[in-house]
Amino acid sequence: MSKVQKKLGEILMEKGLITQEQLDLVLEEQSRTKKFLGEVLIKHQLISEQDLLSTLSEQFNYPVVSLKNKYINWELVRTFSPSLILDYKCFPVSSDEYSVTMALNNPLDLWVMQKAEQEAGGLRLKVVLVSLEDLEDAIFRYKQYLQKNITNF
Repeated sequence: MSKVQKKLGEILMEKGLITQEQLDLVLEEQSRTKKFLGEVLIKHQLISEQDLLSTLSEQFNYPVVSLKNKYINWELVRTFSPSLILDYKCFPVSSDEYSVTMALNNPLDLWVMQKAEQEAGGLRLKVVLVSLEDLEDAIFRYKQYLQKNITNF
């Protein structure tokens, strides 16, 4: 028998982080705005980003990591398109001969997951969740790397 995956709102209610009434209100806004549920919950300060990341980690079984002060393997990063990193906000953090690990903030964004899988070139995609601040910091470092290396050509 397969285990039915609980929805984000259900898990947040079970944890006591939101009420049914709050969930109903944000779901109504989400249907109007087409934004992700977590984004709407954070916007209304009903949960913190850390609450969202830990709940998504539980829901999808992806670890939450920090990219602060983490070594960036620029050789690996260069194998992925600037579009994946800058537009899709998906950052490669490590690889081995069978897989590549990508850091992202929203595992529900199927476009990002699909683009990352395409660019992984047959390698298995592993996902880690990171805070938006960590992801933006890594992207900032990537932009600096690009600027520095464009002038060296």
